[in-house]
Amino acid sequence: MISNNVNAQKKKSKKSTSTEKPREDKSKRPSPPAVVSRELANGTKITIDYSQPSLKGRTPGVDVEPKEDTVWRAGANEATIFEVDKDVTINGQALPAGKYAFYVLKHGVEWTLIFNKVWNTWGTNYEKNKDQDALQVTVEQEEPIAPSEKLIYTISKDGKVSLLWGAELITFKVD
Repeated sequence: MISNNVNAQKKKSKKSTSTEKPREDKSKRPSPPAVVSRELANGTKITIDYSQPSLKGRTPGVDVEPKEDTVWRAGANEATIFEVDKDVTINGQALPAGKYAFYVLKHGVEWTLIFNKVWNTWGTNYEKNKDQDALQVTVEQEEPIAPSEKLIYTISKDGKVSLLWGAELITFKVD
């Protein structure tokens, strides 16, 4: 007598032991992601990756950032990332190629632009990383032609970078 024993095994269901969260759809956030990128006439590529808050009836400096003498991530959610693919100057001051968390500090009409080496961070974790600043530059606030409901960054072909939020406008030159 011939006997055939067939042992079928059920596949074990894979239970996730990972602590990873499912990827968030960031486009559904109240302050969705935005990116502006430009290759300058000299071949340098500038990219600004930020989350774009809306005012919704609030006033910058009163109800929302930037508040006086408080470091702001110049966006919402994760820190705003400022990236250049070549060594550049910001208003004449050297900044090596790389990615940076971009923060601002407003004091009256004077704003300090902060380029920090710890770029992959949530919010304004500036205090714990302030020793990692690559560059600080001071600029003066300008009058915009018209206010903006949303935070907007622009980069011109000649390297003029602008941040417009409500009636607050700052610009700086990347060469």
